[in-house]
Amino acid sequence: MRIALVNDVMAAVEAMRRVVLHTREHQIAWIARDGAAAVELNARDTPDLILMDLIMPGMDGVEATRRIMARNPCAIVVVTASVTSNSSKVFEAMGAGALDAVNTPVFDSPEASAGATALLSKIETIGRLLGANQRKPRPIPTQRAACSLAPGQPRLVGIGASAGGPTALARVLAHLPADFPAPIIIIQHVDMQFAKGLAAWLDGQSRLHVRVAREGDRPQAGTALLAGQDNHLVFASPSRLVYTSQPADCAWHPSVDQFFKSAAQFWPGDVIGVVLTGMGADGAEGLRALRAKNHHTIAQDQSSSAVYGMPAAAARLGAASEILALDKIAARLTNIVTDKISSHG
Repeated sequence: MRIALVNDVMAAVEAMRRVVLHTREHQIAWIARDGAAAVELNARDTPDLILMDLIMPGMDGVEATRRIMARNPCAIVVVTASVTSNSSKVFEAMGAGALDAVNTPVFDSPEASAGATALLSKIETIGRLLGANQRKPRPIPTQRAACSLAPGQPRLVGIGASAGGPTALARVLAHLPADFPAPIIIIQHVDMQFAKGLAAWLDGQSRLHVRVAREGDRPQAGTALLAGQDNHLVFASPSRLVYTSQPADCAWHPSVDQFFKSAAQFWPGDVIGVVLTGMGADGAEGLRALRAKNHHTIAQDQSSSAVYGMPAAAARLGAASEILALDKIAARLTNIVTDKISSHG
């Protein structure tokens, strides 16, 4: 991959350069010292991946990410001195379209090897994702499924998101009522080291309780559970959630597809599956599996998506019963689960 580096600290640039060039298949596209320069350079020469610092003089990494994703989008990973200390800005950057975040490697520290390995792992994950994205899923005709929400059946909302997800999730959760009668499971592509912080941040945006899902959790109305490990969060029985490392070959851990497929297999009642903004195609096959069993499925529309990858893949497969703007999704979920209006397939 051709990788660009954005950082105003020379030591950080050198540390990232060493990690990138450690693998011969990667090369440095260009180096920028601040966000404004990164936006300009990216417009002239868009790389495969940008490693973006957060805190810089002038234009910071959040605004640079926002402008790059609006004008000449490409994969962006936030690389910052401390992900946990800058968690709110990390979520802002991910809301603007960054895929992930990792601590800046420091070669003169006891954690040097771990830091380099963590960054290289992120780069390799993005490489697999970009490769998978080039092999676009083939559209398969899908019978329009009627959404049958029978009275008394337990209902579950599953939401998958990636780049742009934190902000999109916050907007959906903020508009759900406190008495929303269905449990919610969220699969956001996020590193486990700041999943807890993301859950706390989302909890502050919602009248529902948001927390990280624990092994053996049983979904309950009034609570939104966020996948919080690098393993997949799936149903192991009709009401019990577990974490599993299998299948190991998924580009993303946790995988939206794996959760949706497990919900289609195990959940005893109705499922409403939602795919929000994100790069790649994770969630499309799982959403189609839900729709094939007459569950209601929703994909975010292009105009309101920070990154129109995952919802686009779902639309191409015919996996979505509805394609909606972000600001309409919360009201639609409320209408469906409370039977205030008739649902359609």
